[in-house]
Amino acid sequence: MKKLLFILAIGAGLLITSCTKEGPIGKTGPAGANGTNGTNGANGKDGTNGINGTNGTNGVDANATCTTCHAKDVVDLVSVQYELSKHSYGETAFSEAGNTGCTPCHCSEAFKYVCANNIPSTFTLNAATGKYVNDYATVPDKAYGDITCSTCHSSLHSTYTVADLQPFTNVAPVAMTMWGGTKTINLAQKDGQSNLCLKCHQPRPFTASAGDGNVLDYAAIAANPTAVFYDTTAGVTTNKLKPGYRTHTHYGTVGAIVAGMGGIEFAGTASYASSAHATQATCQDCHMGAINGKAGGHSFSAAGNFNGCNATGCHSGISSSDVLWTGTRTEIKTLLNTLAGKLQESGRDILNRNPDATTNLWAGLTANNYDGYLNVYDPASNPTGPANNPNGLFQNPSPASSWTPAQKAQNLTYPKLYLTNAQMGAIINFQLCLREFSLGIHNHDYSFGLLTNSIALFP
Repeated sequence: MKKLLFILAIGAGLLITSCTKEGPIGKTGPAGANGTNGTNGANGKDGTNGINGTNGTNGVDANATCTTCHAKDVVDLVSVQYELSKHSYGETAFSEAGNTGCTPCHCSEAFKYVCANNIPSTFTLNAATGKYVNDYATVPDKAYGDITCSTCHSSLHSTYTVADLQPFTNVAPVAMTMWGGTKTINLAQKDGQSNLCLKCHQPRPFTASAGDGNVLDYAAIAANPTAVFYDTTAGVTTNKLKPGYRTHTHYGTVGAIVAGMGGIEFAGTASYASSAHATQATCQDCHMGAINGKAGGHSFSAAGNFNGCNATGCHSGISSSDVLWTGTRTEIKTLLNTLAGKLQESGRDILNRNPDATTNLWAGLTANNYDGYLNVYDPASNPTGPANNPNGLFQNPSPASSWTPAQKAQNLTYPKLYLTNAQMGAIINFQLCLREFSLGIHNHDYSFGLLTNSIALFP
């Protein structure tokens, strides 16, 4: 009996001792029963399952918020207009996907990434390679995405009110990648709305492909027009760039032209002033006026549509027959034709001609349908010079390893291209003023200055 009491006493002691320690976590029990519905009111927060928890109160009917924007005369109409936009039907978002350097301007997720993270437009020297690298790039897992509403409207579906439409992904001043970030565009009118557009619609940089890969020094080119820019003579060590067919200012030149700061500013009789558009109008004013046919609204096209120009208070009754329109375009077209005629070497055009409107976006803007590329042999992109360039091609200084022996032999039959700073600077200015597409409407004064002073270099 004593032995039994002793054993019971020990067991009780162990039981008392074990109660002072934390036991293992029990298994999660089943979800509690649904609570009763609360009264109508503002949206309640989602709660975790609990025992006999009550449901959140009913929210306001969607018709009271969503349809403020998603109505046939608001977002539904915008989506129809957007189908006319190259932002919508262009193929670059798909074709450039995965390219971390190009997608910041061609793909939605990449654009939002560089804006949100304030990625700089600087060039950084890679000590291991001795080459400069452009820092303006996205990351691989953001290098994709069609351009959609949220690309530009950064706060969509935040408050589910019209207030979500106005905050743009970028209205901050835009550091220009063509200058390695040393110069900045800031079209401050209307709270910087144009900066949203110019974040992408700016030229990519010319880089020293035959040198350290850094951006070209535009000031040095302008200050020394007679200096040699490119020469294949043995022993020449000053070459910065090997001219090829696609040696060109990238297509988005309008940002530099509008801002009046993108060209090689040679000294001359013409000033480098800017017209009123640079300070008094926004991209949206002219390109998003009341829609007329295929232009205006969220098509972002201004082709043949003057509603935006006439609605801003700057113009009244302007049309395609108005002298402000026809006179400006005729003048700049004449200057482009004149400069192209000056850019010749060995009796051959340095600039490439291309009458095919399907491959030349600027066909018709000059008498000889120049596209801004160089008249240099390339078996893939420019194999048949006489078809476009009746006086023949120039030799490509950088044959690719993929070229066949026959292609390499053909390349050697063409004369070598020699360039001065004056010629290279004039090429850049020609490309800027051709590819801004409007023939001077965006910024007549700056385009006039670049072309006039470039022409004067070639008496």
